[in-house]
Amino acid sequence: MKPNFCIFAFYMKPLEYTIIKNREQYDKYCDILENLVLSENESVQDEIELLNLLIEKWDSENNSLMTLDPIELLKVLMIENNLKAKDLIKILHLSKGTVSKILNYQKTLSENLQVISKSLRRLSTDHID
Repeated sequence: MKPNFCIFAFYMKPLEYTIIKNREQYDKYCDILENLVLSENESVQDEIELLNLLIEKWDSENNSLMTLDPIELLKVLMIENNLKAKDLIKILHLSKGTVSKILNYQKTLSENLQVISKSLRRLSTDHID
């Protein structure tokens, strides 16, 4: 006897996230991701990873800036937004030494910095659209 899959479909929860199809959805997912990361709630790690994948897919298909490595991208976005290293110190609540190490490739970007980078990227791509 074959199971009736129609019964299962009735009970399935609709997908919370789907492939990003437009700029509005991209912005919404970036906002959600930023809030999830800043919440520091470990129980949403799978959701963070899924949103990262969806956002990265959109970025790779729609933004030429994505060909840059993350630190170069951060530097470009700093220039485009008239930010200096001292501004990153205030925005990210990091020490001067840590910001210097990041910008000089001596320290990798953390998830929080990637969220800030995505926020700045969104600002810069608003000029492209």
